[in-house]
Amino acid sequence: MNSRRYFNCTDRDRAAFEAGIKLASLYHQYIGAPVNPDSVDHFEKAMEKGMMAQPYMKKASVAVDRQVLNGSLTSYGYCSLNERMLKAAVTIVYEGIEVRASLGWMEDLQYPLMRIEHIRNIVSGDATE
Repeated sequence: MNSRRYFNCTDRDRAAFEAGIKLASLYHQYIGAPVNPDSVDHFEKAMEKGMMAQPYMKKASVAVDRQVLNGSLTSYGYCSLNERMLKAAVTIVYEGIEVRASLGWMEDLQYPLMRIEHIRNIVSGDATE
């Protein structure tokens, strides 16, 4: 992929951008999807595999909070995935820069926050936490 010419930013900025794009696409694609206790394991793996198909991905993990899921089940035995259930983390590597970013419900903010956990140059080991 030679998209560098379309980005007016540093490699560090681009790596952070890529992490944000991955988490936002996961969030906006799956919130509202039907899920139940029998399908949740497969659903998590499918979300992880889908994210890994995207460029610059090194690692993806997705978890659905089982306690929130079980408390949200309808009388039909399923519910819609909501922002309080979804937890995800991605590790992106772009041009020697590694970014770890995550998504999760922040009770104090009442918001599903996407955040950068660290950015580091994997060649030199420099990190910003």
